[in-house]
Amino acid sequence: MSSSSYIGKGVQPDYVPTSDEKTMAILAHVLTLVAPILAPLIIYLIKKDESRYIAYHAKESLNFQITLLLAGLFFCSLCSSTISTDKLVIRLAISLFYCQFIFNNSKPVNKYPVSLRLIK
Repeated sequence: MSSSSYIGKGVQPDYVPTSDEKTMAILAHVLTLVAPILAPLIIYLIKKDESRYIAYHAKESLNFQITLLLAGLFFCSLCSSTISTDKLVIRLAISLFYCQFIFNNSKPVNKYPVSLRLIK
């Protein structure tokens, strides 16, 4: 097999992202730990015309953040009639899943397992 094969299939990719594009794509995922919806939105708005690769990852991250926001609002509304310890457990579970998905998806190959496609 030639050394120019792509993922062992002997096929050249349609597009190979640059190092800067990979970095921006990773930042679109990881910066959500600091600014959940704002970070991927800013990256998407700034880079959407320059790179389809960055735009794709910023949209994926933004869609996931919006999905988590809606899920959090839904579960908090369910918890409004329960004991406060239940609220804490649900918030902790959502936070753990959130961090796990963010770190797993900072690698550009992965995709979020559950995400509404609100931004296309």
